Amino acid sequence: MSPVATDQVANVVSLVLLIALLLVATWTAVVVVPKDRRPTSALAWILLIYLVPVLGLLAFVLIGSPRLPASRRARQKEMDRRLADRAVAEGLAHEVAPGPAWLEGVARQNQNVGHLPLLRGNDAVIHVDYDGGIAAMAADIAGATRLVHVEFYILSLDAATEPFFTALEQALANGAEVRVLLDHIGSAGYPGYKATLARLEAAGIPYRLMLPVQPLKGRYQRPDLRNHRKLVVVDGLVGWAGSMNMIDRSYDKPKNIRKGLQWQDLMVRLRGPVVQELDAVFVTDWFSESDELLPVRSPVRPVDRDGVADEGELAIQVLPSGPGFETDNNLLMFNALFYAARSRVSITSPYFVPDESLLNAIVAMGLRGLDVELFVPEKADQFMVHHAQRSYFEVLLRSGVRIHLYPEPFVLHSKHVSIDDEVAVVGSSNLDIRSFELDLESSLLIQGRSFVDALRRVEDDYRALSRELTLAEWQYRPRRHRVLDNLLRLTSAVQ
Repeated sequence: MSPVATDQVANVVSLVLLIALLLVATWTAVVVVPKDRRPTSALAWILLIYLVPVLGLLAFVLIGSPRLPASRRARQKEMDRRLADRAVAEGLAHEVAPGPAWLEGVARQNQNVGHLPLLRGNDAVIHVDYDGGIAAMAADIAGATRLVHVEFYILSLDAATEPFFTALEQALANGAEVRVLLDHIGSAGYPGYKATLARLEAAGIPYRLMLPVQPLKGRYQRPDLRNHRKLVVVDGLVGWAGSMNMIDRSYDKPKNIRKGLQWQDLMVRLRGPVVQELDAVFVTDWFSESDELLPVRSPVRPVDRDGVADEGELAIQVLPSGPGFETDNNLLMFNALFYAARSRVSITSPYFVPDESLLNAIVAMGLRGLDVELFVPEKADQFMVHHAQRSYFEVLLRSGVRIHLYPEPFVLHSKHVSIDDEVAVVGSSNLDIRSFELDLESSLLIQGRSFVDALRRVEDDYRALSRELTLAEWQYRPRRHRVLDNLLRLTSAVQ
């Protein structure tokens, strides 16, 4: 075949391949992408696929589905059924104490989607001292005699967390059943990962990797679907939940250490029937990772040494959320709370990238004249999130929301909301699209004036350290920053 003929054949083949690529891209964009997806997310994917067809299609194949594998969704539904049946059999309806009339509806919504009720008779103590929180958790665990369940997005053995691992070994020596869950990708990215697994194995502590990405072992799902929960249950009587990962405050990264970065977190120590509800979340995740179905125990009221009921004054509800559920449970709750609020709302979220519904709810609060404030780190630890969240600041400022920038070298990593005078949410969930759609999260809905007062004192400390951002300052930021912020905002929609 002559060189000319060869070139003609090559051109025809290239044209056929190009047409095939465009047909596949069009089919994917028009038929596959929009199915059960928010319009903004669908448009973002369509734009990516048409602008860069090869990379766009490859990205869609890898991370285009926000759903867990069918087997995992089936286990979640099985646990949902068991929890719903338990609630009916034991009469575990939500127990709202006298307070805002709207709270009962929010609690009912949470129970309908998360299958765990709002229960009275709890105590909750806030811990903001990072190393002190590790020490307090270790002390509780070391005294365990029956059961210790530990679940962290990041679990890493280092000098700061050594007492925690020693406490796990002590609990095992006491005769307690000890089980540990750690997120595979979340933990594997840190220096102590191999040492962590070796320590658990040497101690004989059963553990499972959450959402493992191990295709050669037949375990795989979308790699960025992660289990972001942080919780500890001790003997079914004491629980811990909040935002802190079990790792040194610098996250053991050399660049963080050079910059002197220190994570600022908030954990809550719990006593009361809510502890068994927190354990139900662990039992669900353990079942998902091991196929071992542990008992889901009934909520118990604590008693003192004389056997007298020692009930706390707080009503607390655990709300699990994530891609194993049919709905975005945490997003539904936050929207309901923001539209119900009447006077004041304080929001703390290190990663603030809301979807349209949540942004509208927050803007509406400001326009209604509520006292609304947002605490975010002045410099987020993730480049893309840092710039994406900044793209929302102007609309918030214009609606009357006050924005407080928490200063370096601290990375404000706490995740909590206070609403009016006696309702709060504390947990692992950020107010961002990732936490709503891609991550497994756990939140505590807490009713009680004493707790909200304590949380407000934490917010007062944030405010005293932070710098308030003004609309005038924000409008005069460099144009290149505006372009970068708005460009990276688009990436948040590719879910």
